[in-house]
Amino acid sequence: MPTALITGATAGIGAAFARRLSADGFSLILLARDAERLARAAEKYGNSEVVVADLSTEEGIVKGEEAARRADLVVNNAGFGQKGRFLDVPLQDELTMLRVHCEAVLRLTHAALPAMRERGRGGVINVASVAAFFPRGTYGASKAWVVSFSQAVAQDYPGVPVMALCPGFVHTEFHERARIDMSRLPSALWLDADDVVAAGLRDFRRGLTVSVPGPQYKALVGAGRLIPRGLIARFSSRTGRTYR
Repeated sequence: MPTALITGATAGIGAAFARRLSADGFSLILLARDAERLARAAEKYGNSEVVVADLSTEEGIVKGEEAARRADLVVNNAGFGQKGRFLDVPLQDELTMLRVHCEAVLRLTHAALPAMRERGRGGVINVASVAAFFPRGTYGASKAWVVSFSQAVAQDYPGVPVMALCPGFVHTEFHERARIDMSRLPSALWLDADDVVAAGLRDFRRGLTVSVPGPQYKALVGAGRLIPRGLIARFSSRTGRTYR
């Protein structure tokens, strides 16, 4: 039975990955900060191991690396949003975001790949965002790094698939935790977490290095390459950035 490590596994896209991969016959290593929610998740899925770890800390990343070395599939999903624009956010919070979104992704991927290459199987899915393709503060910049990093590793080691999954707005706890008011976002821009995971896994099996779920977001990313950068920056800065 293959093993999948999922970070940020108790909610949103991480929980959707857990549901799908459990149904597909994977044993799960579920990593998150909340021990109580992890225990409930492990009960629900069965054949699961829990790792209580905060990927914003050195200790937490080391725990993640240890788990990644044993996994056939690593889903680097843990992440969060900030309330406010760049200068409104404490510097330490911005550095924490870079650690979770970039350093943890790099180190868990680095830990997983040698064993996967030796076994001749395995892969890594790094959850990025459509924000990677548009100017969107530190969040968008960190997700752009995830996309570029995933493409570079996939190019360097073609025997082990590595893919960046880039969803748009998804019905999860993400925006509520960041205290972002999404009430004005058109319903057509919302995605379902289970649909995002299904599309991502389909693209992963096809060998894509970047997956953008949803036809509306595929069109948006495509259009973003044609529209002047300044106009895109103004649109991106306003959309979904009303704070409570």
